[in-house]
Amino acid sequence: MGKIVIEGGYPLEGTVRVSGAKNAVLPILAASLLAEEGVSQIEEVPRLLDVRVMADTVSALGAKLEWNGSSIRVDARRLLSVCPPAELVRKMRASFVVAGPLLARFGEAMVALPGGCNIGPRPVDLHIKGLEALGATAVVENGYVHFRAPRGGLHGARIYLDVPSVGATQNIMMAAVLAKGQTIIENAAKEPENVDLANYLNAMGARVRGAGTDVIRVEGVDRLHGATHAVIPDRIEAGTFLIASALIGRGVYVENALSHHLMPLIAKLEEAGAVIEDRVEGIKVWPCQGGRMRPLDVKTHYYPSFPTDLQAQMVAALTVAQGTSTVTETVFENRFMHVAELQRMGANIHIEGRTAVIEGVPRLTGARVTATDLRAGAALVIAGLLAEGQTEVYGLHHIDRGYDNLVGKFTQLGARLERIEGDAELQIAKSVG
Repeated sequence: MGKIVIEGGYPLEGTVRVSGAKNAVLPILAASLLAEEGVSQIEEVPRLLDVRVMADTVSALGAKLEWNGSSIRVDARRLLSVCPPAELVRKMRASFVVAGPLLARFGEAMVALPGGCNIGPRPVDLHIKGLEALGATAVVENGYVHFRAPRGGLHGARIYLDVPSVGATQNIMMAAVLAKGQTIIENAAKEPENVDLANYLNAMGARVRGAGTDVIRVEGVDRLHGATHAVIPDRIEAGTFLIASALIGRGVYVENALSHHLMPLIAKLEEAGAVIEDRVEGIKVWPCQGGRMRPLDVKTHYYPSFPTDLQAQMVAALTVAQGTSTVTETVFENRFMHVAELQRMGANIHIEGRTAVIEGVPRLTGARVTATDLRAGAALVIAGLLAEGQTEVYGLHHIDRGYDNLVGKFTQLGARLERIEGDAELQIAKSVG
């Protein structure tokens, strides 16, 4: 069983560069299936387990993929199937977004019900509702959703999402680009990753307006072609380094981070006492005085509010704050599983419904802990960097899903940590590499 061994207490200093955004790459790879002409070149692609799963899903449908460093070349002119392998879709929820492109291009898609992190129910009802509004039929049976377009193809529609689901917005947007007429998506997700997807679709010849607002308008076109696109920086990776550096940094420059994607986090770090400087090509952060944050009240919500994907990392940081903090999780109902692991390290946290009440302690102590999901893994690494003594973090496959060389990047900043591979992790490293 692989683990990360951390010797806590070493300050962070220097420069670290953020990789391309995982949550932008995944739908962009799916959107590449829409190109009937030419090939696509996706740049700034992180080497992650989730990206490999999506790449394998696209390949299994017949697309030809070529990796070259941080770029992927996708040739989707001749696809062979509208049914991606169930074992791939069930590994990762984001794989379900191939449904929209396949349905739009071929009039049919048969996609397994998805999997992913165990952080609470995330049904695909909104995906189905949106695609049905475009004229498709959807039949759920034997663990699959079978979509069929009507004779004559999909048509534009006005669609209101009950909640601003990122995945549903993506699936509907990708299906609508080839539908006849105009589609209006109301209460759409505003995340930067959806803006990046819209920019890629437009580079392919689509006509998408309003991405980044709560109303997206799509004018259908007849066909799309390949395009070259550089993926935006990963705001969650950037936020992870900002949080750690605010506690144990001596001046850390997070290169390739975009401050306008991280305003709620930056505001909270400044409220806690950190000094943040927005620069042309990144963000510089100096730590809170004494390495301890002032207490905070944090509430996650849909973008542009504080992101749920930084909740666990912030909880880890607040375990050593000067007073009582609260963190309320409104997006996913089962996303405090990291609390029990932080308690092993001496954190004083109790859960009241959807709120974690955190009584700051002077210090954490090293322990053996296990990542329960992707962002919990990053939180435990931060806690290990803060703690006295040695921490061992297990469950590395979760971290591999979303962080490109996390150990190497923290080591580059002066942290003392080492990754020791087990058999399962060696297999993952080979598949990602």
